[in-house]
Amino acid sequence: MKVLIAEDDIPSCLMLETMLTTWGYSVTVAADGDAAWKILCEPDHPRLLILDWMMPGIEGPAIVRRLRARSPETPYYSIIITSRSDPDSAASALNIGADDFIGKPFNSDELRARVAVGYRTNCLQAALSEHIRDLSQALTRVRQLEGIIPICMHCKKIRDDRSDWKQLEQYITDHSEAVFSHGICPACAEIEMNAIKNMKPASG
Repeated sequence: MKVLIAEDDIPSCLMLETMLTTWGYSVTVAADGDAAWKILCEPDHPRLLILDWMMPGIEGPAIVRRLRARSPETPYYSIIITSRSDPDSAASALNIGADDFIGKPFNSDELRARVAVGYRTNCLQAALSEHIRDLSQALTRVRQLEGIIPICMHCKKIRDDRSDWKQLEQYITDHSEAVFSHGICPACAEIEMNAIKNMKPASG
């Protein structure tokens, strides 16, 4: 998974980049908030973010607010890092929409665990979004079969939008993912059997 690190302190940034790369993440680094926002405006940008609270340009909390306002439906997981360690700072970071908060100097094991939570959360959100898209497509297909459908009262063919008359099974196949298997119901089977019994043998 891609991770964006936005940190203006060079030693901290190098430390974060080294650790995350070692843990198997694909890391993109921004030296300030403006550079971070530019990256987040590019196609296929990272969705897992580690943002310094105070840095030149756009600060970490402001980036989070912009993302929430721009794409409320897009799953992001943002971790705010800062030298502040008081409870009020953590509460403020979470209240503006950040998903997690970690103080400096950070513990390697703690950071790895928090980033792993972000990774799992983003994966679950992505899977959920895909399921929602699939459901939306399924509902669209169902709606195609709603409304008044013209059907012949004798042969049971259905008239489509182009005024072509089609067999019932062909129409349903064209407008859904249903697959037909042909058989014979008991009532029709009885009619066929009676017809066979009543057939007169050929003379001769």
